[in-house]
Amino acid sequence: MEFQKDNTFVKGRLKSVTYAFKGAVKLISTEHSVMVQFSLGIVMTIAGFYFHISHEEWLFQTLAIGLVLSIEGLNTAVEKVADFIHPNYHERIGFIKDIAAGAVFFAAMTAIAIGLIIYIPKFV
Repeated sequence: MEFQKDNTFVKGRLKSVTYAFKGAVKLISTEHSVMVQFSLGIVMTIAGFYFHISHEEWLFQTLAIGLVLSIEGLNTAVEKVADFIHPNYHERIGFIKDIAAGAVFFAAMTAIAIGLIIYIPKFV
């Protein structure tokens, strides 16, 4: 099967958005870590409405949720590619996977810090 490039701008962009949406649905529906992060994002969104956070706080919270979900998606992609290339345990593949997981850790810690900065004053 030969790859055929779509030469029309609008049709090509619509296809891209469709593929991206399908990928997001696959990510949310098949990966447990993404399910957890997505659920936490929903909880934090509900908390934002409940506590009437400011526009600026919404910006930071939305950015943090998007950051974590995006990095989690990239981590999943790295893991899937690594498993495809070398299905059995390999020290170098493990190293690569650990680095990708570390990126998720940094994003999650950033999101936690943003959440604490936003919500601690609401409780104190």
